[in-house]
Amino acid sequence: RGLYVLRRQLRAAKTGRSTQQSSLNTMARRVLVLAATAAALRPTLPRRTRTAPRAALTMHDYDYDVIIVGCGVGGHGAALHARSQGLKTCVLSGGDVGGTCVNRGCVPSKALLAASGRVREMSDDDHLASMGISTNGVSFDREGVAKHAEQLVNKVRGGLEGSLGRLGVDLVPKFGVYKEPHVLDVGGGETMTAQDIILAPGSVPFVPPGVEVDGETVYTSDEGLELKHVPEYCAIIGSGIIGLEFADVYTALGAECTVIEALPKLMPAFDREIAKTAERLLLTNRGVDYRTNVFASKVTPGKIGEKPVIIEMIDATTKEHVETLEVDACMVATGRVPNTKKLGLEEAGIEAPRGFVQVNDKMQVLDKPDGEVVPHLYCIGDANGIQMLAHTASTQGVSAIENICGRSHVVDHESIPAACFTHPEVAQVGLDEDAATERAEKEGFELGKAVSHFRANSKALAEGEGDGIAKVLFRRDTEQILGVHIIGLHAADLIQECANAKAAGTTVRDLAFTTHTHPTLSEVIDGAFKECVGMHSH
Repeated sequence: RGLYVLRRQLRAAKTGRSTQQSSLNTMARRVLVLAATAAALRPTLPRRTRTAPRAALTMHDYDYDVIIVGCGVGGHGAALHARSQGLKTCVLSGGDVGGTCVNRGCVPSKALLAASGRVREMSDDDHLASMGISTNGVSFDREGVAKHAEQLVNKVRGGLEGSLGRLGVDLVPKFGVYKEPHVLDVGGGETMTAQDIILAPGSVPFVPPGVEVDGETVYTSDEGLELKHVPEYCAIIGSGIIGLEFADVYTALGAECTVIEALPKLMPAFDREIAKTAERLLLTNRGVDYRTNVFASKVTPGKIGEKPVIIEMIDATTKEHVETLEVDACMVATGRVPNTKKLGLEEAGIEAPRGFVQVNDKMQVLDKPDGEVVPHLYCIGDANGIQMLAHTASTQGVSAIENICGRSHVVDHESIPAACFTHPEVAQVGLDEDAATERAEKEGFELGKAVSHFRANSKALAEGEGDGIAKVLFRRDTEQILGVHIIGLHAADLIQECANAKAAGTTVRDLAFTTHTHPTLSEVIDGAFKECVGMHSH
């Protein structure tokens, strides 16, 4: 009947005749009836449920739900998640918004590496000639390179501060000293209170005894990132990530470098097979010499252009003097220590061996190693020493907020990747081969290993960057990933797929049957996964 009336209306429109108003009313009523019937027949789905924010569940008389001491990447991450959960949040920045990572670490170092990397690439005549390119040489402006890093820091710091403001986080430029549960002393006789407190003070460079830092000729990464000058000959104490990245910058800008390592082997944080390749690509091929198993027992500053820096070295085993080195500058890259001296923990009866705050797997502070939980107090990032990486601090901050909100959460630190942004990059996640071998022996399973090479990858060859390998370590019985280690072009980006797979428990067999885009560097990883299960990619 409804279709009949509709047809009559259409015919009437074509011939100029109008349909009676009663027919239109009838059709409208029928349409409404049909719509109501359809709505009544639609199945009712259960409504989505969500755990209420902690602030909505707990009433208190404190100033805030949570106060975070420190405004680095960890404190920032914790604050963002706290606001997403509806918690009234304050961050005590201590006047250092962005912390080490943004102001004196990850961010400015990447700017220097990006600029110096381009200088290195454009200075490699053979590499360019292989692509049919020639130049008349390349020059750089040191002040311009330094300015690039400074501008990046300002931009990132501004973005970080802006995000906190937009979300309603109170950002206070004071430092908080812990007094007792819920209470912080912020100076001037003033205290602030919160239901829960998160300590995120970060870390500072470690300067060994006997090393005199003047900030000009002998300096840490804090001063080095300002790039006040490029020394002709620089000694770098330490062959960790910081030392290697600075060696990369300095050699690209024309400096000669010597690396001094106290341990018997270079790059102690790397898998041994990766370290061997890195030694060739990052040091030997660039004329960087090195000393191992020696301490820089005494470092005396010099004067730029007038007096050299004097470095006295002793054997790490015998402690006998072995060599005295004269250089234009000395970069101290001997690691970092927690920035916890001013937190007032000792006065509050909380032990922090070597400055590291003890925590359980929920980031709750313990009063001593394996001690009791300090109520409503958490610690994240470098200050707890579990894994001194900026993104780990952020992850721990999110985890702490989850636990504050009553949802039990534990960080899987073994699935968090790490990267060294040299040229080429080095990246890793999980166990290295020595640790994986030890676990296999202890737990009684067979360790599997597969290696693929960048020289077999079309994209790497197109870039003229065929050096490097990717190594996968896995359990043969369960085919679970234990560790992945990469050195090669864009290794820091390639490792994320592996970290995600490890965190999700994805097997190497599952990954071997996953399609990777061709031609991309991801096929280097694809080749390693296929090799794990006896397949071939070449």
